[in-house]
Amino acid sequence: MSLKELEPQLLALSPTEKAQAIQLLAQSLSNTWKRIEKTPGVCGGEACIAKTRIPVWVLLNARRLGIGEAELLYDYPTLSAADLANAWAYAEAYPDEIEIAIKKNEED
Repeated sequence: MSLKELEPQLLALSPTEKAQAIQLLAQSLSNTWKRIEKTPGVCGGEACIAKTRIPVWVLLNARRLGIGEAELLYDYPTLSAADLANAWAYAEAYPDEIEIAIKKNEED
């Protein structure tokens, strides 16, 4: 999608939504998603914890199924509590991306 295509949608946002969009764009520019990365050819290019093959969507889906953070950290010993916090923040910032990944992988 180009900026020209996106412009009418951005202008139609409420002031609060515009502020949220600005914050999201600023975060993506400043790389605040520490240890979250997308690597072509790794897990289908999905957002993963850096240097792992653990997608953010897997962690979020596990959380939704009732698996607590302590259990996730036990099940994935290479993860830290900070990794989980970054995964939750990323999932909150990109909910549509995460939902699409969950649905896509439920079909497989």
